[in-house]
Parts: sequence; C-alpha cells; structure tokens
Amino acid sequence: MHSPDLTSVGIVTPQTARFEQRLTLRSGAVLARYELVYETYGQLNAEKNNAVLVCHALSGDHHVAGYYSEQDKRPGWWDNMIGPGKPIDTERFFVIGVNNLGGCHGSTGPASIDPATNKPYGASFPVVTVDDWVETQAQLADYLGIRQFAAVVGGSLGGMQALQWSITYPEQLRHALVIAAAPKLTAQNIAFNDVARQAILTDPDFHGGDYYAHGVTPKRGLRLARMLGHITYLSDDVMGSKFGRLLRSGAFQFNYEVEFEIESYLRYQGDKFAESFDANTYLLMTKALDYFDPTHHQEDASLTLALKPASAKFLVVAFTTDWRFAPERSREIVKALLDNERDVTYAEITSSHGHDAFLMVDPHYHELVRAYMNRIEQGGAA
Repeated sequence: MHSPDLTSVGIVTPQTARFEQRLTLRSGAVLARYELVYETYGQLNAEKNNAVLVCHALSGDHHVAGYYSEQDKRPGWWDNMIGPGKPIDTERFFVIGVNNLGGCHGSTGPASIDPATNKPYGASFPVVTVDDWVETQAQLADYLGIRQFAAVVGGSLGGMQALQWSITYPEQLRHALVIAAAPKLTAQNIAFNDVARQAILTDPDFHGGDYYAHGVTPKRGLRLARMLGHITYLSDDVMGSKFGRLLRSGAFQFNYEVEFEIESYLRYQGDKFAESFDANTYLLMTKALDYFDPTHHQEDASLTLALKPASAKFLVVAFTTDWRFAPERSREIVKALLDNERDVTYAEITSSHGHDAFLMVDPHYHELVRAYMNRIEQGGAA
C-alpha cells in the first residue's frame, strides 16, 4: 500500500458516457454510436461553472489524478498538477479527464466491438482529428450539464485540443491553458510520426490492423515507435546527465545486446508501453497530431484569422529545452492572439527536461499555473 497522500484526490472510479446519436467525423466517416470513459475530481458547484476539462496527449487517457485502489502505486498521469491544494485545485474546481475517441482505455476505439459486425473495428475504425475530439468532448459537457468550462487545459496534443476548443466553441470556455504545444506540426515532427507508424505498419504481427482476430499484437513495432518517440520527448542535456555514455558492465561487449544505460532505458520504456497500449490507437493519435492545423482551410493560412473567433483568456506555456514543440511555436500562438487583442499570459520556463517538462514537478511552472488558476473566479472571468 502506498503512503497516504493528503494532496491526492484519493481513490477514483472511471465512468462511461454512452451516446446513441450518429457522429459524422471530419473525414466524412460516421459512427452510429460511441462511448467515452471519463473521471471526475472535486465537486461541480450549484451554478455548474467551476468545471475544468483536461485534454490528454498522445499516450494519455482519462486517468489524470488519484489511485484506483489502496494498493495502486501509480497515480494518474498529471497527479502532481491536480488535487486538493495543487495548482489545479480540486477543492475549487470540478476537474474532468476523458479518454479520447479512438483511445484504448475504454472509449470507443479500434479494439471496441463494431455493432455492425460484432467484431473489433480494427482497421475499419476511422481516422479521427482534434476537431472530432473537441466535438465529442462538447457532447460530454452536455451530458454532464456543463454549459461553460471555467478552463480547458492540455499539454502537447492536449494543448492543441484546448486551442481548438477556443476556436470551435468560444462561448463555452472562459480560459484556455495551452502548454508545450504548437499551432501545427513541423515537417520534422511529421517525419518522426511517420517513422513511428512505419515501425507498426511493417510489423509482421500487424495484419493490416486486424491483428485482434489473429490473437497477436504488433509489439515489436509499437516498442520501436515508443522508443523513437521517447528520444524526442527528452532533451540532450537530460539524457546526458542521466545516462551519458555509461556502460552496464563497465566494458565493451562487442555485440549487439544492450550495453549502454540509455539503451536499457529505452528498451524498458518500449517494452512497458507495448504491453499496455494499442497499436491502432497509436496510429490514430499520431495522425491526429499530423492533421492539426487551424489554418488548413484558409486561402491565406493565417493563424491570426484562425484564432479570431476565440474569446477566452489564455495561459500559454513553453519550455526552453523542448525541441519537439519549441518555444517559438508557442510564441506564434501568442502573437496571433495578441493580433486579435486577446488577453494572453505567456511564460517560457527554464527546464532541462525537454518536451516531457510539462509532466514534471517544477516549482516555477507549478506556481505559475497555480497563480493563473487562482485568478479564475468561479462564476466569472479572471
């Protein structure tokens, strides 16, 4: 049993929202019905205006904070940020974490049963976009009786969702916290994602995405995809300080087994991920990243014009060693918002942790989020 954490939300239980209405996706594909798994922390007030939606990144899910049992050693993925007295304070806010459509932790996705065939969707599950996620999250808000969020918050791909929320449903959020994100991916980022997908698509156990029927999973491909991704989430500094050129045995072995500590770390991360994540979901999530671009349908491709509908107030945060979503990408968002005379707070946090910094405990970063959230009055603007 883990030590009691007085700042934890404690034991939590996932819930499922079922939607029977047809959902037309950005691709034109239609889902006859779908389910979203979500968790909530704190209490929704009588006015229903203290709700905060947390959007997850590529490998995240609805389990944002708390534990599933007293024996559970691993809390939710953003437990250091969310809880009683934490930067996003569950004594003030009603916090919602949701597993996005296409996910592999309970929401309707490739491993779910297709009601038309009574078999897993597999390769037939349609590609989803950030726009689709925002649409389904808005449906969840309606389901919970929430007409306006105090804030929509996210890091990385989650930050892109917060940004899209401000464009698609400007009246339904008062604040957007866009952390370690970008207005769209660079060519280099798209390239990383494609290499990761190719590792999965060329795994002999992939079977065109219908590996469920074969009783196998493309673990080798998923493992390689995660190893590649993990390299891009860390900075050169943190990899150097943590692992350097340390050898496991202290001497060269002159073979192709694990010799360097960094190799051991990456293989461990890859193996662990391949045991718990679905390969088809990984493909969907990386494609949603690639497709995100609020300016895509504009002739002049202006981010300023794309963000014109946004009326929320913003906190935009970047980290100095994040080379995957570099600070200059966050500054593009800030400039476009300022062009529209929106209320924006921008912070560039000095951190050695690279892209993963948004998940880490950092006193400056956490105090910044705390101070911003403290400005948000339940029932009004900050």
